[in-house]
Amino acid sequence: MNEELNILIKGCIAYDRISQEKLYRQFYPDLLVLCSKFFDDEHDIITAMNNGMLQVFNNIEKYNPQKGGLYAWIYVIVRNAAISHLRHQKIQPQSQQLTHEVQLESSSNPLQPYNEEIVYTFLKTLTITTRAVFNLFYIEGFLIKEIAYKLNMKEGTVKWHLNDGRNKLRTHFANNKHLFYANE
Repeated sequence: MNEELNILIKGCIAYDRISQEKLYRQFYPDLLVLCSKFFDDEHDIITAMNNGMLQVFNNIEKYNPQKGGLYAWIYVIVRNAAISHLRHQKIQPQSQQLTHEVQLESSSNPLQPYNEEIVYTFLKTLTITTRAVFNLFYIEGFLIKEIAYKLNMKEGTVKWHLNDGRNKLRTHFANNKHLFYANE
């Protein structure tokens, strides 16, 4: 870890507001993108990010550089804050009560062939719940059982959202081929 980052961490441990602001500003762009993958509303995006950063500042003394980089540590905390904010909104699936299991057609990632900008554009077309499930499964790598627990929904509902997202992905890229080919 570089000396400047080490000084910022020590300042944050001492609750130095200037150090906290510098750390916040350093990671702001990436964390904004992260939270934007979960929410449309700017207020929700900023709330999730700020809640996460508050947790970072309150627990910065627990950061252990031997276990990984500061960015990864902050990323996980802010991602969990976004998930928590989703859960507190009491998100509900758009489908009716699911009475049967939806079969996942494949565990391969349908987003893999696309660049980040295209994926982000696609995610913005999904409902908040489907976007959250799709993001957690395909981008963050959570298991269906973990997503169900984190979002307080049944595993069958998570599978429905994954299936719905994949169907919308096919439609989106069938209707917007010009976006994909323009970036090759």
